[in-house]
Amino acid sequence: MHGNVLKSCAIFAIGLMMAAVSADIAVAQAAKGPSGLPLPRFVTLKSKRVNLRIGPSADYAVSWLYLKQGLPVEIIQEYDNWRRVRDADGTEGWVNQSLLSGQRSAIAAPWMKGKGKAVFVNMRRESQPSAAVIAKLQPGVMMSVKECTGDWCLVTADGTEGWVAQSEIWGAYPGEAFK
Repeated sequence: MHGNVLKSCAIFAIGLMMAAVSADIAVAQAAKGPSGLPLPRFVTLKSKRVNLRIGPSADYAVSWLYLKQGLPVEIIQEYDNWRRVRDADGTEGWVNQSLLSGQRSAIAAPWMKGKGKAVFVNMRRESQPSAAVIAKLQPGVMMSVKECTGDWCLVTADGTEGWVAQSEIWGAYPGEAFK
């Protein structure tokens, strides 16, 4: 009997922990910054030259200079008119909000860069795994994102439009849908 009580307590404790983790995830997904917009969220760099600073002010040192307009970044924190961002490589810092755009872009499987010449992200004619492949994107290729269904994203890369699996890009969250 003592063993059954211990098992019941252990199962109850695991259930409570799983509920707490689920609640934390839901709160994180529903979090809003001072701007009223969700945190985290993806945006793009509006300018060809964007300073990444170590703090939320022009008085802070520049730690990195981005030279690619339209590059996707993830806003992870807000302070006044400054946004703490993270790029696909994990680099974090502060950018003035005026240098960010709500347009969406993505990077093809940046985590697969350097894994070999035979590694690609397939762009398909339709949003189905069995649809015809119309392009093979190398990891690291940037694309503009028109919409995502939660599983697939309609993208344009180098003038070609098609669908890529949402799980194979950095620039849209798993399950995120938007037009």
